[in-house]
Amino acid sequence: MRQSLLFVPTLREVPADAETVSHQYLLRGGYVKQNAAGIYTYLPLGLRVLKNVEMIVREELNAIGCSELLMPALQPAELWQESGRWDDYGAEMMRLKDRHDRQFCLGPTHEEVITSVTRDYINSYKKLPLALYQIQTKYRDEQRPRFGLMRGREFVMKDLYTFHASQDNLDEWYDKVAQAYQNIFTRCGLNFRKVEADSGAIGGSESAEFMVLSAIGEDTIIYSDTTDFAANSEVIDVAEGSQLPDGSVAKHAKGIEVGHIFKLGTKYSEAMNANFLDENGRKQPVIMGCYGIGVSRVVMAAIEQNHDELGVVWPSQLAPFDVHVIPVVMKQTAQVEAALEIYEQLQQAGLNVLFDDRDERAGVKFSDADLVGAPYRIVVGRGVSEGLVELKNRATNEAVEVTIAEAITLVTK
Repeated sequence: MRQSLLFVPTLREVPADAETVSHQYLLRGGYVKQNAAGIYTYLPLGLRVLKNVEMIVREELNAIGCSELLMPALQPAELWQESGRWDDYGAEMMRLKDRHDRQFCLGPTHEEVITSVTRDYINSYKKLPLALYQIQTKYRDEQRPRFGLMRGREFVMKDLYTFHASQDNLDEWYDKVAQAYQNIFTRCGLNFRKVEADSGAIGGSESAEFMVLSAIGEDTIIYSDTTDFAANSEVIDVAEGSQLPDGSVAKHAKGIEVGHIFKLGTKYSEAMNANFLDENGRKQPVIMGCYGIGVSRVVMAAIEQNHDELGVVWPSQLAPFDVHVIPVVMKQTAQVEAALEIYEQLQQAGLNVLFDDRDERAGVKFSDADLVGAPYRIVVGRGVSEGLVELKNRATNEAVEVTIAEAITLVTK
C-alpha cells in the first residue's frame, strides 16, 4: 500500500479528552475518529487491526467446528418479551419504534434471536450439538462512555451460541471454547487471565471471564501467582495477602474484560419453547451455552499492553502492516528505486507492506511510522549508494545497517 493513498489523519498533539494511552494513540495515529460519545468510525488503519483480530477469532472457532452466520441488529420486542428480558434488561437497551408503532431494540446481545432462529430446526437429538457465531456491531446505551473503545455505546463483538442434548456435552464444549479463547488471546499477544465470574444479566449456572491485565481495568482480579486460581472480586472478596480457598496467597490486579463465557442451561429454551426429542422420543428443552469476545476492546487492550513513548508496538498478528518501507528523500532517485525494489519483493513474499511515498520531511515520516507501529521498518537513506539500508525492530527500537538482500531475508523470516 502506498502511504500517499492511505487515509491516516495523524495528530501531533494528544487530544484533551483522551485519558488512556490506547485512546490517545488510536486518535493520534489516525486509527479511529470519534463521532459522538462512545461512537467511533474505524479509519483504514483501525479497520485493518480490527479485521486481524476477527481473522484470528474465525480461525480458532472454525477449527473446533463452529459455523458463522449474521443476525439482525434490529430486534423485535416480542422476542425479548418471550424470554422475559424486555422489561428487565434496563436502561442500557436502546429501544425504538417503527412507523407502525411496533417496538424494537438495537441488539445489545443475541440470545433471543439465536433461539428463535434455531428452535424450528433443532427438533431431534440427532441435530445436536450445534455451534453458531457471528461478528457484529452491538449497541448499549452506556451511562458513561469512557476510555475510547473500552466502554462504548456501539462496539464490535463476537458472540457464539452452542446447543446440546446433555449437560455433559455442554461441559465438553464449554471447555473446548475456553481453550479456543486461550489460543485467540495468546495469538493476539495479550497478557491475560481466565477468571471465575458472575453471570449477570445473561444468566446461567456458570461463567468465566478472560481479563487482560491492565492498570486501567474496571474489574479487580483476585489471583494466585503460585496456582491457577483466579476470580473476579464480584465472585469472591478476599483481601490481598489473605489465604485463598486453594491455600495459596491472594494477590490483586486490575483487568480489562475481553471475553466472557456462560453455561446458559435451559434459561432461554424453556422460556421460548425451544425443544427437541431425545433418544426415547421425549420432549426436552435444548441446553445452551453462550460465549462473547469484545473484538474492538481487544484492539484497545492490545495497545494498553504494547506501546512506548513513541506510539503503538503492535503484536505481529495484529499490526496493520508487517513492514514499513521508508525512502528518506523522495527526490533522490536511488533511494526511491531501492525502496520500490524492497517493497515489491516483500509483497511478493506475501507480506503486508506500507510504502511511504509521501514528499514529507524525514522527521514526519519517522514519527508517523512510530504511530503505525509495524513490527519492522526499513529506511532507505544515504547508505543506499553502498547498497545498505537501516532495518529497525519496532519492539526493541534496535536498528542495524544491512544490505538490501539481508533486510528482505531477515524480514521475511
